[in-house]
Amino acid sequence: EDMRVRLLLDTVLDAAQGLRRELALPPARMTPADTVRAVEPGTMSPKDVAARALSATDPALLDQLLALPQAHMVVDGYNVTKTGYPTLPLEKQRLRLLGGLAGLAAQTGAEVTCVFDGAELAAPVLLAPPRGVRVLFSKPGETADELIRRLVRAEPTGRPVVVVSADREVADGVAAAGARPVSSALLLKRLARS
Repeated sequence: EDMRVRLLLDTVLDAAQGLRRELALPPARMTPADTVRAVEPGTMSPKDVAARALSATDPALLDQLLALPQAHMVVDGYNVTKTGYPTLPLEKQRLRLLGGLAGLAAQTGAEVTCVFDGAELAAPVLLAPPRGVRVLFSKPGETADELIRRLVRAEPTGRPVVVVSADREVADGVAAAGARPVSSALLLKRLARS
C-alpha cells in the first residue's frame, strides 16, 4: 500500500515538473540566482555596467535589496529614529518608524525586524507591533547592537539580510557575518518617498 502511494506521488510530481518545463514556467521554489538576468559575454562594456549601478544614497538600492527572494531587513531602531526624528519623544519616534516600516514591509514583502535598545526603558513597553514588522527590545545588560549581530548570525548562509544602521561598528560587524549594511539615512529617504 505504501509503495503504491509512493509511486503515485512520484508520478504526479514528475508530471508537474514536465508540464512546468513544457510551459517554460519558473521553478516552484525560486532562489536568488533564479532572479538574476545575465548578459552575453562581450555585449556590455565596463562603462555600461558602471552607468547602471546605483549610488549608496539612492533609495532604489534599498528596493532592489528587499526585492531579493526571502530578504530580511533588520533595523537599528533608535539609530534610525534619532537620525530622522531627534526632537520627538522616544515613544513617538518608535511609532513613526514602525508605521513607515509596516508600509515598506507591505510593499516589498520582505521580512522586517526592528530592534530597539531596552536599556533606555524605565518600564516595559506596551506596543502592538504593526503587521509585517517584528519588534524586539534588547535584554538588560545587552545593547541593541549585540542583539542585531545575534540576529544576523542566526540567519542561514546565503539568505539576503539587510541591516540598517549608521553605526560603523554595527555595519562592519554584520558585513563580516554576510549581511549587507545600509545607512539610516537611506531608509529615511525611502520612507519619505512612500
